[in-house]
Formats: sequence, C-alpha cells, structure tokens
Amino acid sequence: MLKLIPLSRIKGDTDDIDSVRHSKRIDSRHRGYDILMQAWRYHANMQRFREERERNKRYTYGDQWGDTITDERGHRVKEETYIRRQGSPALKQNLIRRLVRNVVGVFRSQEKEPTCTARDRDEQKLGETMSTLLQYVEQVNKMTKLNARALEELLISGLVVHKKTFGWRNNRQECWTENVQPSRFFIDNNMRDPRGWDASCVGEIHDVPFDAVITEFARSADDYATLKAIYRNATDRTAITQNLDTFGVSNPTTLDFFLPDNPLLCRVVEIWRKETKPRYRCIDYNNGSIFKVNSLDEQLDEYDGRSVNKENQHRRKMAQQVGMPQDEIPFIETEWFIDSYWYYYFLTPFGDILAEGETPYAHGEHPYVWEAYPFIDGEIHSFVADVIDQQRYTNRLITLYDFIMRASAKGILLWPEGTLPDGYAIEDIAEEWHRYNGILMYKPKAGVPIPQQIAANSTNIGITELLNIQLKFFEDISGVHGALQGKSAHSSTSGTLYAQQAQNATTSLLDILDTMSEFIVAGAYKDVSNIQQFYDDRKIDNIAGRDGKLPPVNPDRVRNVEFDLSITESQTTPAYRQAANQFLLQLWQAQAITVEQLLEHGDFPFGDALLQSIRSQKQQVAEGQQPQPISPHLRQQAQQGANMDAVNQIYQNITT
Repeated sequence: MLKLIPLSRIKGDTDDIDSVRHSKRIDSRHRGYDILMQAWRYHANMQRFREERERNKRYTYGDQWGDTITDERGHRVKEETYIRRQGSPALKQNLIRRLVRNVVGVFRSQEKEPTCTARDRDEQKLGETMSTLLQYVEQVNKMTKLNARALEELLISGLVVHKKTFGWRNNRQECWTENVQPSRFFIDNNMRDPRGWDASCVGEIHDVPFDAVITEFARSADDYATLKAIYRNATDRTAITQNLDTFGVSNPTTLDFFLPDNPLLCRVVEIWRKETKPRYRCIDYNNGSIFKVNSLDEQLDEYDGRSVNKENQHRRKMAQQVGMPQDEIPFIETEWFIDSYWYYYFLTPFGDILAEGETPYAHGEHPYVWEAYPFIDGEIHSFVADVIDQQRYTNRLITLYDFIMRASAKGILLWPEGTLPDGYAIEDIAEEWHRYNGILMYKPKAGVPIPQQIAANSTNIGITELLNIQLKFFEDISGVHGALQGKSAHSSTSGTLYAQQAQNATTSLLDILDTMSEFIVAGAYKDVSNIQQFYDDRKIDNIAGRDGKLPPVNPDRVRNVEFDLSITESQTTPAYRQAANQFLLQLWQAQAITVEQLLEHGDFPFGDALLQSIRSQKQQVAEGQQPQPISPHLRQQAQQGANMDAVNQIYQNITT
C-alpha cells in the first residue's frame, strides 16, 4: 500500500512565499500591530525632516526669531524673547516670502498642462479623447491652484505629495486629487532611487470624525459596536501606552504617531506595503499580450471564461482540425515567479485592521504621487533652507542698526553746572530748549563754557554695506535676481540686456521647475489609468462627446494602451493663442479649411457666438429664408478681438 508523505516534509514550507497568508497563519494577534510598528518606525525616522519643514515654514511666513538659544542664565529661550529682554524690538524683513512668490509666479506664468499623445498612430483619436478627459479632471480638481500650492510646498519643505483616488465627493463621482500634508506622510526610509521605484512602504495618517470611520468601515451593527469600543480610549495616552506594553513593544519616544492632534477626532493609519505571492507570468504570442495569473486554472474573461490550461487545450484542438504542426501552435507560455505587489491596510492606533486588500487600481500601484527635491542618499534639502542664514543675518543687521540709532546721542544738551539763570529750574531750561522759537536769558561767566547740544552720528559704521552684501548673497544663492523679480532696470540698461537677465534668472530655476513638471506628469499617468478604469461610456460621452471612445474597462487592455504624456504650452497663453489664430487664418485664406473649422478650432473672444450665428444663417438659407445680418453687438465684439476686414470677408462668404 502506497504511503503518502506530507508535501511540506518533501518540499519544505513554502507558504511563507505568500507573505499575507503567512502573516495571517503565523500570528494573527500581533499581525496588525507589527504592521503598525513598521509604519511608526518609518514615521519616526522622518522626524528630522518634519522639524526642518516647520522651521522653513516659520521663516517663510514671517516667524523668523523662533529659534531657541541659551541665555546668560543657561535657559533655552526663543531669540525673540531674548531680544525683547534687551529692550529692542525683534525686527525682520521677510525676503524669503518674496522669493517663494517670485518662483511660484514664474511657474504660473508658463500656463502648462499635461496632454496625451498615443504612441500608436492608429490610436491617435483615443489619445485626443484622453486629453479631453484629462483636462476635464484637471478642471474638476482645480489643479492650477493645487499645483501652485504644491510648488510652494516643494520650495519650503522639499517634498510634495498628492493622492489620486476615485469615489464620491462633493455630490459627484469623479477621479480626485487630494493634497497630502508631508508632516502626515511617511515612506520607506531605505529608498534611494529619486524616482521612488524602490519604495516598499508608503502611508498617511488620517484624523477624521467617528462618523467618517463608521461610514467607511462599518458594514453591520456588530462592526459599529466594535469600532465604538476601539475608539472609546483611542485618545487616552495611558491606554495607548498600556497597549504597547501588552504587545511587548518598548514605549516610543513620542506618542504623536498614535494620538490624534484633536481629541475629538479618530486616528486611522493608512499603509501600503509591497507583499509577495507566487504567480504565473503568461505570454500570449497570438495577440502579443503579457499578463499574470494566480493559477493556471484561473478563469479569464478575455478567453470566454477559459483558463490558461483550457485555452492551450482549445488551441491544440483547433490546430489539429486545420492540420497545423505541433511546433507551430501559438500556446500561451507560462513562467512561475514570485510577484511583488501593493497591498493596503487601514489600522487603528491599537493595531486593529479595519480593512485590507490588494490594490484596486488598474495601474497596480498605490494611489500616492510624490516628488522630493533634491533626493540624494535618502536626504531632502529644501530650497528655502539655502537662504535662511542670509535672512537671519539681514534681520540681525536691521535690529543692530535700530539699536545703535536709538542708543546714539541725538540732540542732548550739555548745561554747565551752577550756571542756571536766576528764577529758572533745570526743567524750565529743558522746556524752553525744545520749544519752537524758545529764548533763554542768562549772564555768561568768564571761563565757563556755554551750553551746547551734542548730536552724534554713529550709524555710519558699515552696516549699510554689510546689508547690501547680504541682499546680494540672497539673490546669488537663490538664483532669483532683480530682473526675475520685476525690478526696474537702470536707465543705461537696454531692453535686450534686461530680457537676457530675466532669461538667465529663469535658467537658474529650470531644475526645480522641471522637477515640478515631472511631478505633474507622474500624477497625470495615474489620472489616465483611473479614467480608463472607472469612467464608463456614458460618462465619456458626456465629457468628450459621441466621438470619444475608450477601450473596454479591462485592466489588461488598460495596460496595453500606453500614452506618452508631455507638458505642453496651454492655449490660455496669449502668445500661443495669437500664433494659433494667425496660423488658422492663413489656412482659411488659402481655402484649406472652412469658416466653421476656423471658428471651432480657433480661440477668438467672439468665436462661439459667431459660429452659432453662422450655423443659424446656414439653416435659414437651406430653408429658403433671407439670412439675418450679424448683430451690431457681435460685430463690436469681433472688432475688439480680431481684424474687422477678415470678419467682413467671412460674412461676405457666408451670405454669397
């Protein structure tokens, strides 16, 4: 009789390849807390970044005397407090805020937006439709404003994060972009790739009302009761500490990760980790597709519900029917491999898993998009941090200047002792001295000097020169010079030289501006994937019209349709609009396009109204009616927005 030997004794325990299944089997009680503590370690390792971000933010928005120093008594006090103790105001001139505004202004003046261009020319129409949908999503999320604030964050902290999701918000179901506060964001600290491709863990801290928690995670009355019991003590520092001790975890140096900032809110930690499991990589040479499956017997929709094994058997039968040789059959080739995929967790401060699962997005990743500038050896160095020392020394010189001016002698009167006129007290002398047209009568004595006033000009000790040097250093270090700031040029400066100076200043900011553009493109990729996955045909028709067609909502099809996203100049730019209109007018004058095409694709202030009027007149002519002339109001609009001769010529072509 055949004796069966357990497979684990022959092959060994391979269940740990599936990291999620292994964690559930080996220790379900500590599982959630182990994941939570991993996130806490990553969050704690970013403490220095958060402290530097707060300091940079203080300096940017005017709190520039908030650093602590040691006073003469050995106590740590703020610089502002120490200066006020000396009897001086803590003066400051905020140059950093002006610097940030100038860089953001340069970015907004570029008026750029992402567009889609299909690599496959046969799918160019699909690319145009996707560009329309992407611009719609950009407008819904007000990305022009959000990107400007994102650049401001990038300048201040060096890290900007957005979250790309799909769902209900503001009474509508759309693809949304959420602005993530970097102080609540954490990421794998072992990451070294500036593109972020080697990240294995990423997450965010949420503080939300209890109503939002039960709305998102409660699916029954028992779930509601469980959540209520969990969050009853979720703001109690003692309860959090005792729970840490229960699981044998040493008390961390700070409990900020576990406790909400507002005790009326509930803390939920969102964590996305890379997990592993065995899968099969499949290559179908018959249509050129590459996909992966959990097992070869898993049914696939693209093969009418057949699995990979059944599809290969089906192709073998078809080949036998037509007499195809065995070595010519295009079988689906398979390869066993260990797949690394993104898996999400929503945890309470006590390690309870509220929800978990494999990424629901067709792009196969987490929903976050981030950009760190610059990211060298895992370190982030802020743009603002480079000029803090110049800002501090400028404030110090201004405060010193004020102190010297107030401490110097300004019109002090020296009156010889014992020479007061008869009937006068010293108070009378002081009052008469500062009075307009005051007169003092006294008898001078031989050898006694007359009263004199002293006004010491002790301010010209080089502070002005030092201040000018620091201002020059500020511009040289930041790269934002006077021309880029819009300062008036000297009378001897030519217009060409001034324009070249502005261009040179823009070149010095090119790296950080292109970094911001790359961040926008990375977010646009995930927007495109979410649009393809979640927008149905009716939604697409409402946005892009009846001609807008997307492939079926299928993750494999989504992956196969690739788009090349590029940052191009928007049509809202006056220079672009003028060039485009001029080009269209030339095509129309050469009779290469019709009047309706000119107005439909051009960007004229009166274009829509004139196009509607033209179509109305064409309908009247087709019905045998006398067309009505263009209204005086529309003629006035056209005269303000374009060449009136061209408009008159258009009208003549319509009516003849």
